[in-house]
Amino acid sequence: MLVPILLFILGLILLIKGGDWFVDGSTALARRLHTPEIVIGATVVSIGTTLPEVLVSATGAISGHGGIAYGNAIGSVICNTALISALTFAIRPCNVDIKSFRTPVIFFFASALIYSLVAYTGGNFTRLTGIILLSVFVIYIAFTIFAAKKMAPQEEVEDIIEKEMREIREVPEEEMPLWKTILLLVIGAACIAVGARLLVDNGTLIAQGLGVPESVIALTFVALGTSLPELVTAITALVKGHSALSLGNIVGANLFNLVLVSGLSTTIAPFNVYELGGKTIGGVPTSLAVEIPVMLFVMLFMTMPALKRGKLTRPQGIILLCVYAAFCVFQFAY
Repeated sequence: MLVPILLFILGLILLIKGGDWFVDGSTALARRLHTPEIVIGATVVSIGTTLPEVLVSATGAISGHGGIAYGNAIGSVICNTALISALTFAIRPCNVDIKSFRTPVIFFFASALIYSLVAYTGGNFTRLTGIILLSVFVIYIAFTIFAAKKMAPQEEVEDIIEKEMREIREVPEEEMPLWKTILLLVIGAACIAVGARLLVDNGTLIAQGLGVPESVIALTFVALGTSLPELVTAITALVKGHSALSLGNIVGANLFNLVLVSGLSTTIAPFNVYELGGKTIGGVPTSLAVEIPVMLFVMLFMTMPALKRGKLTRPQGIILLCVYAAFCVFQFAY
């Protein structure tokens, strides 16, 4: 038990430092490209922090267990939204750039619609389904980059970013060299991926040693473990004053869990929801009766008021945290 605990601690250290480097590199990239931080958060940062989910799900798919991504993706979206994101704006409420926020939200719910239709109409996630989800990922990246260039005049965007940087974070007068920006992004992403894997693998061993059921570990512990990069990045961005980067990262990561993580694993190993086994309610898998509805609810509860009012409030964060606590209690008690 000592070795798993030591590796667990090492993973946590790698995550913390990797998140710090990745946020620094991402904000430097935002300034260099004259792009709003929420756009960088919803693309570059989200891909980096979704790497653990991709690695866990792809490994499971290659091993012939394509359904692993199903629970991991849904659990990660719930965790990202109702725990990680909720925690950040429960501590520090923030304003939302509605124009930038709208795009990843629309893509998420479009992807969630595809995902839900497949799940509730036979539950047969075929290779074609995986390819469709991956196509949405490609379209989103292309659309986001194209839209960022037309979001505002270059001088206006530059002034906004420069003002934000000077007000909430001390930044050197000189622009960070490109090689250093790329190095921070690469090393940060690598540390995040390796650290998360160490936490998931060894944390699972520790949980099993304590007698926690594997079915509960898969939906809660693994989902939380693979979402730790989002948590570390969110906290790091919050401490450094980049709440927009944190929010963009969460919404982008949620989208990537549905289209990239699930799309890749489903393409590798198709599966049927009803053949996965696990707990049921009246003969219906709990993923259909509880987890997908909860996923949709927490995202709606976070995004719709934000799009209407242009801000995320402390009461929203507290309510979402309560929802996540109730969700975990259900998983352990049912």
